[in-house]
Amino acid sequence: MDSKEDADIDIPTGILRKYFVADAHLDLLFDVEKQRSYGRRRVIASDYLPGFEEGGVNLVVSSLYIDDIFLPEMALRRALNQVSALYGEIEETGEKLMLCKSYSDIIAARESGKLGILLSFEGVEPLYNDISLLRVFYELGLRIVGLVWSRRNFAGDGSRFSEAATGNGGGLTDFGFELVREAENLGMLIDLSHLNDEGFWDAIDVARKPVIASHSNCRTLNSIGRNLTDEQIRAIASKDGVIGINASSILVAGRDEDANLDFLVNHIDHIVDLVGPGHVGLGFDLCNRLFSHISFEAIKGITRKPFDVLEGHKDMNLLVDRLLDRGYGENEIGQILGDNFLRVYEQVLK
Repeated sequence: MDSKEDADIDIPTGILRKYFVADAHLDLLFDVEKQRSYGRRRVIASDYLPGFEEGGVNLVVSSLYIDDIFLPEMALRRALNQVSALYGEIEETGEKLMLCKSYSDIIAARESGKLGILLSFEGVEPLYNDISLLRVFYELGLRIVGLVWSRRNFAGDGSRFSEAATGNGGGLTDFGFELVREAENLGMLIDLSHLNDEGFWDAIDVARKPVIASHSNCRTLNSIGRNLTDEQIRAIASKDGVIGINASSILVAGRDEDANLDFLVNHIDHIVDLVGPGHVGLGFDLCNRLFSHISFEAIKGITRKPFDVLEGHKDMNLLVDRLLDRGYGENEIGQILGDNFLRVYEQVLK
């Protein structure tokens, strides 16, 4: 460390400054588009950037999530509204934000001191069953395809939070198989979070490149269908993929009183024990802010009101501190903070 200012910072903050830091899943534009519809501007700069900067975050993957009330007719329009909101934010705050479409873009954003933003689908409802629309979103900058949210769409079935009267779940549909193949051909990354078990294994079989589960935890530690079995974790690792640890209480622990940062780190430990430190990252899915737009009761099948066990990106140093306490080395922490996802982005995105 060269300057007195650097010498005065604590070890966790020093690690956050040194290594690439990525959050592989945030419903950023769901909030930003709502705020802009109320007449606000520069929402990311005012509401998010201070926390990102304090936590050393270099890249955020912003999902396009469509709430149930807009399905099916309004799915495409709502997704385009969210993309438009991002373009507006970048136009107003271009000195601080950058839409990333490739690995080289991600590196350029970091080197220029800008927050990199990748776009992803959280469910392909905006495509309906029209494969030609995938290229439209590719041209707009979307690079990660989460096939489903926790509901059924034209690609397959989601892993629901509780039993629902929707008939037996199935694997990927014909459209789902076609979608995985075309997305990989375009240079888009397949995200398996939210898929039910049948669809997960179908996607593993058809995918030819690394895949990710951007925001999922371990079913061994919390037996909810949204989490991954040990076999699924090993399957993602076998494709050189990465699992992003989710900070939502209902995925962290079976009881609210157990849902805390230490239990979150237990999920990291479990994945590292199974497949090593090269296949785990961060996909916090921080949602506390979203409940200002939608009621908890509107999310079908969730019987506990979720809360974030990490208060925000500003508290990233607390996570690093816990990892240090558990005996992780600095290079292993760097992998978890973002280098693992960066490796996959380099391999797949184009």
